Amino acid sequence: MAAQVSTGIVPLSTWPAGRKRLSILQLFRRRHSNEAAKQLHQTIVAQARQPGFYTALGVPDTLDGRFELIALHGFLVLHRLKADPAGIGLARDVAETIFDDLDASLREMGAGDLGVGKRVKKMGEAFYGRVAAYDAGLAAGGDLEAALRRNLYGTAQSSAETLAAAAGYVRNCYNALKECNFSDLMKGHLKFPALPAYGVPLPARH
Repeated sequence: MAAQVSTGIVPLSTWPAGRKRLSILQLFRRRHSNEAAKQLHQTIVAQARQPGFYTALGVPDTLDGRFELIALHGFLVLHRLKADPAGIGLARDVAETIFDDLDASLREMGAGDLGVGKRVKKMGEAFYGRVAAYDAGLAAGGDLEAALRRNLYGTAQSSAETLAAAAGYVRNCYNALKECNFSDLMKGHLKFPALPAYGVPLPARH
């Protein structure tokens, strides 16, 4: 059997025992989120709203498509934070801030208390599924394109070229976060890489 090559990715299997099967809200619940978490959340949402995702990369411009982009960028940030023990607390705060914002958005759309609770729980389960899928997709031998096809694009049609461009963008984000100044990230400072233009893959960062 060939030796497994380490990618530096911290798999979900290494998370504390007993937490892996909890819902995302249980996993990351805290009473208060800090300013750095709010800033990182704002950056995640701002990046997810970039028009290029819906034009050049063909992500569906729907509520589901927007949720998928927030989940994708949220995963990338949480993944980086969880790679360092010092970032675990901030990762929890970022996750809580994401779901607090989803809760507030649903209420603004007119959903009642009972409906909001059920929908946020469903989103939490969906988010956890994306975390697992992208974690596996970025691991050695993983199929990131397949994970993006199933989740980011869902039932929408996506060409091989578009999937390659989307996967290249995600890998660039992963590498940029891995190389970023961790102390700056802990202060809420983050800049995502540029999107590919017109579905053309960006040169990979190494």
